[in-house]
Amino acid sequence: QVQLMESGGGLVQAGGSLRLSCAASGSVFTGNTMSWYQQKPGGARESVAAITTKGMTMYADSVKGRFTATRDNAKNIVYLQITDVQLEDTGTYFCNKVDYRPWPWGQGTQVTVSS
Repeated sequence: QVQLMESGGGLVQAGGSLRLSCAASGSVFTGNTMSWYQQKPGGARESVAAITTKGMTMYADSVKGRFTATRDNAKNIVYLQITDVQLEDTGTYFCNKVDYRPWPWGQGTQVTVSS
């Protein structure tokens, strides 16, 4: 059973930056396009960034220019760099593969932005 572990969240002031990390039990990221999902309080989980196995990235319009997804296939980790953090970035962030049958969801990492 794949276990996803997100980390790196916390309380950050608007305009600041942080880097989220996602690791998995076992070398399972290889061959999979990975996505970062954002879930705002009371809302649904939505993809905000995705990165293919070759490093091509795609972003939701709301985060373009501020979110950067990267991956280290050797370490089996995907990252999400967030710069110029905005209040609307507050939420819980998850990672998972882009697939009609995703892996079991991890706990996510909470990002709280203060003004």
